[in-house]
Amino acid sequence: MRVLGSWAAGAGIGFVRAGAVAAVTLLIPAVWAGAVAWGIAWGAANPWSWVGPLVLGCVGTLALTRPVCRAVRALVARWSGTGIPSGYRTAPPVTRMATGFWWNGFDYHRTRRDAVMDQRWRLRWKDPANWRDLRFTAIAPFTAGIVACVPLAGVVWGAVGLGTGRPVRLLGLLVTVASSPYAWRAVTPVAVRFLRPSARMALADRVDELTGQRADATVAQAAEIRRIERDLHDGAQARLVALGMSLATVEKLMETDPDRARALMREARAGATASLAELRDLVHGINPPVLNDRGLVDAVRALALDSPLETEVDADAPRRLDAPVESAVYFGIAELLTNAVKHARATRMRISLTQDGTGLVVEAEDDGRGGAVVREGGGLAGLRRRLAVFDGSLEVTSPAGGPTRARIMVPCESL
Repeated sequence: MRVLGSWAAGAGIGFVRAGAVAAVTLLIPAVWAGAVAWGIAWGAANPWSWVGPLVLGCVGTLALTRPVCRAVRALVARWSGTGIPSGYRTAPPVTRMATGFWWNGFDYHRTRRDAVMDQRWRLRWKDPANWRDLRFTAIAPFTAGIVACVPLAGVVWGAVGLGTGRPVRLLGLLVTVASSPYAWRAVTPVAVRFLRPSARMALADRVDELTGQRADATVAQAAEIRRIERDLHDGAQARLVALGMSLATVEKLMETDPDRARALMREARAGATASLAELRDLVHGINPPVLNDRGLVDAVRALALDSPLETEVDADAPRRLDAPVESAVYFGIAELLTNAVKHARATRMRISLTQDGTGLVVEAEDDGRGGAVVREGGGLAGLRRRLAVFDGSLEVTSPAGGPTRARIMVPCESL
Protein backbone atom coordinates (compact mmCIF):
# COMPACT_ATOMS: atom_id res chain seq x y z
CA MET A 1 0.00 0.00 0.00
CA ARG A 2 2.85 2.36 0.83
CA VAL A 3 4.52 1.62 -2.52
CA LEU A 4 1.26 2.37 -4.34
CA GLY A 5 0.88 5.66 -2.51
CA SER A 6 4.47 6.62 -3.31
CA TRP A 7 3.92 5.80 -6.98
CA ALA A 8 0.70 7.85 -7.05
CA ALA A 9 2.49 10.82 -5.45
CA GLY A 10 5.34 10.53 -7.94
CA ALA A 11 2.88 10.37 -10.82
CA GLY A 12 1.05 13.46 -9.57
CA ILE A 13 4.25 15.48 -9.13
CA GLY A 14 5.53 14.27 -12.49
CA PHE A 15 2.29 15.27 -14.20
CA VAL A 16 2.54 18.81 -12.82
CA ARG A 17 6.18 19.07 -13.85
CA ALA A 18 5.43 17.73 -17.32
CA GLY A 19 2.71 20.35 -17.67
CA ALA A 20 5.14 23.09 -16.63
CA VAL A 21 7.75 21.89 -19.15
CA ALA A 22 5.17 21.72 -21.92
CA ALA A 23 3.85 25.20 -21.12
CA VAL A 24 7.32 26.76 -21.12
CA THR A 25 8.80 25.02 -24.14
CA LEU A 26 5.67 25.36 -26.30
CA LEU A 27 5.06 29.03 -25.49
CA ILE A 28 6.83 30.39 -28.57
CA PRO A 29 5.25 27.79 -30.92
CA ALA A 30 1.91 28.85 -29.45
CA VAL A 31 2.68 32.44 -30.47
CA TRP A 32 3.43 31.32 -34.01
CA ALA A 33 0.25 29.22 -34.07
CA GLY A 34 -1.72 32.30 -33.04
CA ALA A 35 0.02 34.30 -35.77
CA VAL A 36 -0.88 31.67 -38.37
CA ALA A 37 -4.48 31.62 -37.16
CA TRP A 38 -4.56 35.41 -37.43
CA GLY A 39 -3.30 35.25 -41.01
CA ILE A 40 -5.87 32.63 -41.95
CA ALA A 41 -8.65 34.71 -40.38
CA TRP A 42 -7.63 37.71 -42.47
CA GLY A 43 -7.91 35.60 -45.58
CA ALA A 44 -5.48 34.76 -48.34
CA ALA A 45 -7.08 37.27 -50.69
CA ASN A 46 -5.59 40.17 -48.74
CA PRO A 47 -2.03 40.70 -50.06
CA TRP A 48 -0.94 42.25 -46.72
CA SER A 49 -2.42 39.58 -44.49
CA TRP A 50 0.98 38.04 -43.82
CA VAL A 51 2.61 41.24 -42.44
CA GLY A 52 0.82 41.37 -39.08
CA PRO A 53 1.24 37.65 -38.26
CA LEU A 54 4.91 37.76 -39.27
CA VAL A 55 5.59 40.78 -37.08
CA LEU A 56 3.72 39.15 -34.20
CA GLY A 57 5.71 35.93 -34.54
CA CYS A 58 9.11 37.65 -34.79
CA VAL A 59 8.51 40.16 -32.01
CA GLY A 60 6.97 37.51 -29.76
CA THR A 61 9.93 35.19 -30.34
CA LEU A 62 12.52 37.87 -29.58
CA ALA A 63 10.63 39.04 -26.50
CA LEU A 64 10.04 35.56 -25.06
CA THR A 65 13.33 33.82 -25.90
CA ARG A 66 15.31 34.94 -22.87
CA PRO A 67 12.42 34.56 -20.33
CA VAL A 68 11.73 31.04 -21.64
CA CYS A 69 15.38 30.03 -21.31
CA ARG A 70 15.60 31.51 -17.83
CA ALA A 71 12.49 29.60 -16.80
CA VAL A 72 13.96 26.35 -18.15
CA ARG A 73 17.20 26.91 -16.24
CA ALA A 74 15.24 27.60 -13.06
CA LEU A 75 13.12 24.45 -13.47
CA VAL A 76 16.16 22.26 -14.15
CA ALA A 77 18.05 23.69 -11.17
CA ARG A 78 15.07 23.25 -8.85
CA TRP A 79 14.14 19.73 -9.90
CA SER A 80 17.49 18.10 -10.64
CA GLY A 81 19.98 20.37 -8.85
CA THR A 82 21.87 20.93 -12.11
CA GLY A 83 22.94 24.53 -12.47
CA ILE A 84 23.25 25.80 -16.04
CA PRO A 85 25.19 29.08 -16.28
CA SER A 86 23.49 31.66 -18.47
CA GLY A 87 26.64 33.01 -20.06
CA TYR A 88 25.06 36.36 -20.84
CA ARG A 89 27.45 39.24 -21.27
CA THR A 90 27.22 41.77 -18.48
CA ALA A 91 27.15 45.48 -19.20
CA PRO A 92 30.27 47.40 -18.16
CA PRO A 93 29.68 50.55 -16.10
CA VAL A 94 28.86 53.72 -17.99
CA THR A 95 31.36 56.38 -16.90
CA ARG A 96 31.79 60.04 -17.65
CA MET A 97 35.17 61.04 -19.00
CA ALA A 98 37.10 64.22 -18.32
CA THR A 99 36.01 65.52 -21.73
CA GLY A 100 32.35 65.38 -20.66
CA PHE A 101 31.47 62.46 -22.95
CA TRP A 102 30.08 59.16 -21.63
CA TRP A 103 31.93 55.89 -22.28
CA ASN A 104 29.83 52.71 -22.32
CA GLY A 105 32.55 50.19 -23.12
CA PHE A 106 32.01 50.47 -26.88
CA ASP A 107 31.75 54.13 -27.88
CA TYR A 108 31.53 57.72 -26.59
CA HIS A 109 28.23 59.60 -26.33
CA ARG A 110 27.16 63.09 -25.33
CA THR A 111 24.56 61.99 -22.77
CA ARG A 112 24.34 59.09 -20.35
CA ARG A 113 20.97 58.06 -21.77
CA ASP A 114 22.41 57.66 -25.27
CA ALA A 115 25.37 55.70 -23.88
CA VAL A 116 23.11 53.31 -21.97
CA MET A 117 20.78 52.82 -24.93
CA ASP A 118 23.65 52.12 -27.32
CA GLN A 119 25.21 49.70 -24.84
CA ARG A 120 21.92 47.86 -24.40
CA TRP A 121 21.38 47.35 -28.12
CA ARG A 122 24.98 46.32 -28.72
CA LEU A 123 24.77 43.66 -26.01
CA ARG A 124 21.40 42.52 -27.29
CA TRP A 125 22.54 41.91 -30.85
CA LYS A 126 26.18 40.95 -30.35
CA ASP A 127 25.82 38.59 -27.40
CA PRO A 128 26.34 35.01 -28.67
CA ALA A 129 24.09 33.78 -25.86
CA ASN A 130 21.06 35.28 -27.64
CA TRP A 131 21.61 33.10 -30.70
CA ARG A 132 22.15 30.10 -28.45
CA ASP A 133 18.80 30.81 -26.77
CA LEU A 134 17.07 31.11 -30.16
CA ARG A 135 18.50 27.74 -31.15
CA PHE A 136 17.22 26.20 -27.93
CA THR A 137 13.69 27.58 -28.40
CA ALA A 138 13.65 26.02 -31.87
CA ILE A 139 14.85 22.60 -30.65
CA ALA A 140 13.11 22.27 -27.28
CA PRO A 141 9.50 21.99 -28.58
CA PHE A 142 10.41 19.00 -30.76
CA THR A 143 12.35 17.22 -28.01
CA ALA A 144 11.46 17.96 -24.40
CA GLY A 145 8.18 19.62 -25.36
CA ILE A 146 6.79 16.62 -27.25
CA VAL A 147 7.85 14.19 -24.52
CA ALA A 148 6.26 16.38 -21.84
CA CYS A 149 2.99 16.39 -23.76
CA VAL A 150 2.61 12.60 -23.53
CA PRO A 151 0.90 12.61 -20.08
CA LEU A 152 -1.31 15.51 -21.14
CA ALA A 153 -2.29 13.69 -24.33
CA GLY A 154 -3.14 10.61 -22.29
CA VAL A 155 -5.48 12.65 -20.08
CA VAL A 156 -7.18 14.17 -23.11
CA TRP A 157 -7.48 10.75 -24.69
CA GLY A 158 -8.94 9.17 -21.60
CA ALA A 159 -11.14 12.01 -20.32
CA VAL A 160 -12.47 13.60 -23.50
CA GLY A 161 -13.02 10.29 -25.19
CA LEU A 162 -11.02 10.20 -28.35
CA GLY A 163 -11.34 6.46 -28.19
CA THR A 164 -14.72 4.85 -28.79
CA GLY A 165 -14.57 2.22 -26.08
CA ARG A 166 -13.80 2.02 -22.39
CA PRO A 167 -10.61 -0.06 -22.86
CA VAL A 168 -9.21 2.63 -25.13
CA ARG A 169 -9.98 5.34 -22.55
CA LEU A 170 -8.38 3.26 -19.79
CA LEU A 171 -5.33 2.85 -22.01
CA GLY A 172 -5.04 6.65 -22.25
CA LEU A 173 -5.19 7.05 -18.48
CA LEU A 174 -2.66 4.24 -18.09
CA VAL A 175 -0.30 6.06 -20.46
CA THR A 176 -0.67 9.20 -18.34
CA VAL A 177 0.06 7.43 -15.06
CA ALA A 178 2.97 5.44 -16.48
CA SER A 179 4.66 8.36 -18.27
CA SER A 180 4.12 11.17 -15.74
CA PRO A 181 7.11 10.35 -13.48
CA TYR A 182 9.47 10.37 -16.46
CA ALA A 183 8.10 12.71 -19.15
CA TRP A 184 9.47 15.88 -17.57
CA ARG A 185 13.00 14.48 -17.19
CA ALA A 186 13.83 14.95 -20.88
CA VAL A 187 14.18 18.69 -20.36
CA THR A 188 17.37 18.27 -18.27
CA PRO A 189 19.68 16.70 -20.89
CA VAL A 190 18.26 18.93 -23.63
CA ALA A 191 18.83 22.08 -21.55
CA VAL A 192 22.32 21.01 -20.50
CA ARG A 193 23.24 20.22 -24.10
CA PHE A 194 21.88 23.34 -25.80
CA LEU A 195 21.69 26.03 -23.09
CA ARG A 196 25.09 25.85 -21.49
CA PRO A 197 27.75 28.25 -22.82
CA SER A 198 30.02 26.92 -25.51
CA ALA A 199 33.68 26.25 -24.80
CA ARG A 200 34.60 29.49 -26.53
CA MET A 201 32.10 31.51 -24.51
CA ALA A 202 33.18 29.85 -21.26
CA LEU A 203 36.82 30.60 -22.06
CA ALA A 204 36.01 34.25 -22.80
CA ASP A 205 34.06 34.56 -19.54
CA ARG A 206 36.92 32.94 -17.65
CA VAL A 207 39.42 35.36 -19.17
CA ASP A 208 37.22 38.31 -18.14
CA GLU A 209 36.87 36.86 -14.65
CA LEU A 210 40.61 36.35 -14.26
CA THR A 211 41.26 39.85 -15.57
CA GLY A 212 38.95 41.28 -12.94
CA GLN A 213 40.51 39.12 -10.23
CA ARG A 214 43.98 40.27 -11.24
CA ALA A 215 42.88 43.89 -11.05
CA ASP A 216 41.29 43.31 -7.62
CA ALA A 217 44.41 41.54 -6.37
CA THR A 218 46.61 44.39 -7.59
CA VAL A 219 44.40 46.99 -5.90
CA ALA A 220 44.27 44.97 -2.67
CA GLN A 221 48.04 44.51 -2.68
CA ALA A 222 48.62 48.23 -3.20
CA ALA A 223 46.19 49.07 -0.39
CA GLU A 224 47.91 46.61 1.94
CA ILE A 225 51.32 48.10 1.15
CA ARG A 226 49.99 51.59 1.86
CA ARG A 227 48.54 50.40 5.16
CA ILE A 228 51.85 48.86 6.23
CA GLU A 229 53.76 52.00 5.24
CA ARG A 230 51.29 54.18 7.16
CA ASP A 231 51.46 52.00 10.26
CA LEU A 232 55.25 51.97 10.17
CA HIS A 233 55.47 55.72 9.59
CA ASP A 234 52.94 56.71 12.25
CA GLY A 235 53.87 54.11 14.82
CA ALA A 236 57.16 52.25 15.03
CA GLN A 237 59.15 54.69 12.89
CA ALA A 238 58.12 57.70 14.98
CA ARG A 239 58.96 55.85 18.20
CA LEU A 240 62.35 54.76 16.88
CA VAL A 241 63.18 58.34 15.85
CA ALA A 242 62.22 59.54 19.33
CA LEU A 243 64.33 56.73 20.81
CA GLY A 244 67.37 57.86 18.83
CA MET A 245 66.92 61.46 19.96
CA SER A 246 66.58 60.33 23.57
CA LEU A 247 69.78 58.30 23.37
CA ALA A 248 71.61 61.28 21.88
CA THR A 249 70.40 63.44 24.78
CA VAL A 250 71.44 60.78 27.30
CA GLU A 251 74.91 60.76 25.80
CA LYS A 252 75.25 64.49 26.48
CA LEU A 253 73.79 64.29 30.01
CA MET A 254 75.77 61.29 31.27
CA GLU A 255 78.44 63.50 32.95
CA THR A 256 76.52 66.70 33.72
CA ASP A 257 73.13 65.33 34.89
CA PRO A 258 73.20 61.58 35.60
CA ASP A 259 69.73 61.54 37.18
CA ARG A 260 68.15 63.12 34.11
CA ALA A 261 70.10 60.72 31.92
CA ARG A 262 68.79 57.71 33.85
CA ALA A 263 65.21 59.01 33.52
CA LEU A 264 65.64 59.38 29.78
CA MET A 265 67.05 55.85 29.60
CA ARG A 266 63.95 54.51 31.31
CA GLU A 267 61.77 56.41 28.83
CA ALA A 268 63.84 55.08 25.95
CA ARG A 269 63.48 51.52 27.21
CA ALA A 270 59.70 51.98 27.47
CA GLY A 271 59.67 53.41 23.94
CA ALA A 272 61.66 50.46 22.63
CA THR A 273 59.21 48.05 24.27
CA ALA A 274 56.26 49.91 22.75
CA SER A 275 57.93 49.90 19.32
CA LEU A 276 58.53 46.17 19.57
CA ALA A 277 54.88 45.62 20.51
CA GLU A 278 53.70 47.70 17.54
CA LEU A 279 55.96 45.79 15.16
CA ARG A 280 54.59 42.51 16.51
CA ASP A 281 51.03 43.74 16.01
CA LEU A 282 51.91 44.80 12.49
CA VAL A 283 53.41 41.41 11.67
CA HIS A 284 50.41 39.74 13.27
CA GLY A 285 48.17 41.76 10.95
CA ILE A 286 50.12 40.64 7.90
CA ASN A 287 50.23 36.95 8.79
CA PRO A 288 49.70 35.70 12.36
CA PRO A 289 52.55 33.52 13.63
CA VAL A 290 50.11 30.97 15.01
CA LEU A 291 48.76 30.52 11.49
CA ASN A 292 52.22 29.70 10.17
CA ASP A 293 53.21 27.51 13.11
CA ARG A 294 50.04 25.60 13.98
CA GLY A 295 47.71 25.87 11.00
CA LEU A 296 44.30 27.31 10.24
CA VAL A 297 42.23 25.50 12.88
CA ASP A 298 44.40 26.53 15.83
CA ALA A 299 44.67 30.07 14.45
CA VAL A 300 40.87 30.33 14.29
CA ARG A 301 40.57 28.97 17.83
CA ALA A 302 43.09 31.55 19.03
CA LEU A 303 41.08 34.21 17.21
CA ALA A 304 37.92 33.00 18.95
CA LEU A 305 39.60 33.22 22.37
CA ASP A 306 40.48 36.87 21.74
CA SER A 307 36.95 37.71 20.55
CA PRO A 308 34.47 39.32 22.97
CA LEU A 309 31.81 36.95 21.63
CA GLU A 310 31.11 33.52 23.07
CA THR A 311 32.53 31.68 20.07
CA GLU A 312 32.36 27.94 19.42
CA VAL A 313 34.74 26.48 16.85
CA ASP A 314 33.93 23.08 15.37
CA ALA A 315 36.57 21.68 13.03
CA ASP A 316 37.55 18.27 11.73
CA ALA A 317 41.23 19.25 11.45
CA PRO A 318 41.50 20.04 7.73
CA ARG A 319 44.80 19.44 6.05
CA ARG A 320 47.28 22.27 5.73
CA LEU A 321 46.57 24.38 2.68
CA ASP A 322 48.78 26.78 0.79
CA ALA A 323 49.75 29.78 2.90
CA PRO A 324 47.86 32.37 0.77
CA VAL A 325 44.66 30.29 0.95
CA GLU A 326 44.92 29.85 4.71
CA SER A 327 45.58 33.56 5.12
CA ALA A 328 42.53 34.51 3.03
CA VAL A 329 40.25 32.16 4.98
CA TYR A 330 41.68 33.29 8.33
CA PHE A 331 41.13 36.98 7.63
CA GLY A 332 37.70 36.15 6.20
CA ILE A 333 36.70 34.59 9.52
CA ALA A 334 38.20 37.58 11.33
CA GLU A 335 36.05 39.89 9.18
CA LEU A 336 32.91 37.91 10.04
CA LEU A 337 33.75 38.05 13.74
CA THR A 338 34.34 41.78 13.57
CA ASN A 339 31.04 42.38 11.78
CA ALA A 340 29.19 40.27 14.34
CA VAL A 341 30.57 42.41 17.17
CA LYS A 342 30.47 45.80 15.49
CA HIS A 343 27.29 45.71 13.41
CA ALA A 344 25.15 42.72 14.38
CA ARG A 345 25.53 43.24 18.15
CA ALA A 346 25.75 39.48 18.58
CA THR A 347 26.60 37.67 21.78
CA ARG A 348 27.34 34.23 20.42
CA MET A 349 28.85 32.80 17.25
CA ARG A 350 29.45 29.31 15.92
CA ILE A 351 32.15 28.57 13.35
CA SER A 352 32.60 25.24 11.60
CA LEU A 353 35.41 24.20 9.28
CA THR A 354 34.89 21.10 7.17
CA GLN A 355 36.33 19.71 3.99
CA ASP A 356 34.63 17.72 1.28
CA GLY A 357 36.04 16.10 -1.80
CA THR A 358 36.82 19.36 -3.56
CA GLY A 359 37.57 22.06 -1.02
CA LEU A 360 37.30 23.74 2.35
CA VAL A 361 33.93 24.96 3.64
CA VAL A 362 33.62 27.46 6.50
CA GLU A 363 30.21 28.22 7.97
CA ALA A 364 29.65 30.98 10.54
CA GLU A 365 26.39 31.80 12.31
CA ASP A 366 25.73 34.48 14.92
CA ASP A 367 22.69 35.43 16.99
CA GLY A 368 22.78 39.10 16.02
CA ARG A 369 20.09 41.35 14.60
CA GLY A 370 20.76 40.43 10.95
CA GLY A 371 20.35 42.72 7.99
CA ALA A 372 23.89 42.21 6.67
CA VAL A 373 24.29 42.88 2.94
CA VAL A 374 27.27 42.78 0.61
CA ARG A 375 27.76 46.43 -0.38
CA GLU A 376 30.24 47.60 -2.97
CA GLY A 377 33.28 48.93 -1.16
CA GLY A 378 32.36 47.23 2.13
CA GLY A 379 34.24 44.63 4.09
CA LEU A 380 32.17 41.70 2.82
CA ALA A 381 32.65 42.81 -0.79
CA GLY A 382 36.41 43.01 -0.20
CA LEU A 383 36.35 39.55 1.35
CA ARG A 384 34.46 38.19 -1.64
CA ARG A 385 37.06 39.68 -4.01
CA ARG A 386 39.91 38.26 -1.93
CA LEU A 387 38.36 34.79 -2.04
CA ALA A 388 37.64 35.06 -5.77
CA VAL A 389 41.38 35.12 -6.43
CA PHE A 390 41.38 31.45 -5.32
CA ASP A 391 38.03 30.69 -7.06
CA GLY A 392 36.42 30.86 -3.64
CA SER A 393 32.95 32.17 -2.87
CA LEU A 394 31.10 33.90 -0.05
CA GLU A 395 27.36 33.48 0.55
CA VAL A 396 25.59 35.56 3.17
CA THR A 397 22.04 34.98 4.43
CA SER A 398 20.96 37.63 6.92
CA PRO A 399 17.24 38.29 7.29
CA ALA A 400 16.08 41.19 9.42
CA GLY A 401 16.12 40.10 13.05
CA GLY A 402 18.80 37.47 12.41
CA PRO A 403 20.45 35.12 12.49
CA THR A 404 23.25 35.86 10.04
CA ARG A 405 24.73 32.85 8.27
CA ALA A 406 27.85 33.12 6.14
CA ARG A 407 29.39 30.35 4.06
CA ILE A 408 32.92 30.47 2.67
CA MET A 409 33.94 27.84 0.12
CA VAL A 410 37.44 27.55 -1.30
CA PRO A 411 38.04 24.77 -3.83
CA CYS A 412 41.26 22.80 -3.32
CA GLU A 413 42.01 20.02 -5.78
CA SER A 414 44.64 18.53 -3.50
CA LEU A 415 42.12 17.63 -0.79
